Amino acid sequence: MNSKKPSALVVFSGGQDSTTCLYWARERFERVVALSFTYGQKHIDEVRLAEQLAREAGVEWHCIDLPFVGSLSSGCSLTDTSLTIEAEKPADAPPSTFVPGRNMFFLSIAAVFARERGIHDLVTGVGQTDFSGYPDCRDAFIKSLNVTLNLAMDDEFRIHTPLMWLDKAETWALADELGIYPIIRYRTLTCYNGIVGDGCGQCPACQLRRRGLEKYLAAKGMKDAKKQMQS
Repeated sequence: MNSKKPSALVVFSGGQDSTTCLYWARERFERVVALSFTYGQKHIDEVRLAEQLAREAGVEWHCIDLPFVGSLSSGCSLTDTSLTIEAEKPADAPPSTFVPGRNMFFLSIAAVFARERGIHDLVTGVGQTDFSGYPDCRDAFIKSLNVTLNLAMDDEFRIHTPLMWLDKAETWALADELGIYPIIRYRTLTCYNGIVGDGCGQCPACQLRRRGLEKYLAAKGMKDAKKQMQS
């Protein structure tokens, strides 16, 4: 008996987290739709890669241009070409890569887009454990927005956050469990400087990704060694 639910929409950037969520959704839903956004981001190659990854996964892909998201605020190094991306987050402020309202806008528009297609399950790759100082990645925000969307459209949406309580090492482990470790390792674009795979190695996203990978590979190595000793 097929226990999969009918449909889900994944907010999809082509990065490590959203690609892991795309395949997580494929395991649980009959139909998966991926929705990407352009908003003036420097690493625009992520959108072209997102389309390619979605097509290869057999997932319907769409993209919406939201130039206002990047233009509303100043001082964001992801959208302002005059600014460089800092390697370390300031101690008393959000990182320079924080785009105010981004996840709020993305999920709100995704909900309207999904509703028009009879979809009520939304999937996003945000996580609170390694949230890097982004307030719109926290569980309280997601739960609050879920209530707001339901009230705003008098409907019943469900926002799924498979990575909410996973650190990056555990996210790598999930990708391996899903059988997509090579895709995540070599094909996704997490780097703020737009370099696929292991990235530039210097920006905060690359540093977080690398630390998680090293932790996961170390744990996996110990686990494999233990198995060999027991066999």
